[in-house]
Amino acid sequence: MRILGIDPGLQCTGFGVIDTEGSRLHYVASGTIQTSPKDGALLPGRLKVLFDGITEVVARYKPEVSVCEIVFVNVNPQATLLLGQARGACLTALVANQLEVAEYTALQLKKAVAGSGRAGKPQMQEMVKRLLQLPGLPGKDAADALGLAITHAQVSRTLAAINKVSPQQARTHAAYKDGRVY
Repeated sequence: MRILGIDPGLQCTGFGVIDTEGSRLHYVASGTIQTSPKDGALLPGRLKVLFDGITEVVARYKPEVSVCEIVFVNVNPQATLLLGQARGACLTALVANQLEVAEYTALQLKKAVAGSGRAGKPQMQEMVKRLLQLPGLPGKDAADALGLAITHAQVSRTLAAINKVSPQQARTHAAYKDGRVY
């Protein structure tokens, strides 16, 4: 299965693509989509850059499923609103390209990849490097996106195993501790 992970951000949106074969993970690609008000782009134009960037990544790598980080309210309400709009542009691009979307919180991501919900960016980068056997550290945003893809690979295997035992039980546990799968 090919999984596309998205770490949404208005200035820098990370993406990561992995392939899974059973429990084995294989790195495919990762990077960032950058937008900046310094380029003279107003918010609608920046959101279009994100939408077009995600659409290009989907067209190039042809993932079967996607995963996006769930955003929480930060201290700065204006920054939270802007991040929410960037996330909305990313989700819209994924859905417009007929991709199933799963969502996980930063805490779920960190626990699944680094084993601790308090893991910092350097720990996440190092664990993603190790899990995918990369020659160097991925960028911070790309590492989070790859981590989301890794998280979904692990969760989807677990949910598939539950579904074999009891399809009804799988449906009630699909939330994966407040994550969402649509």
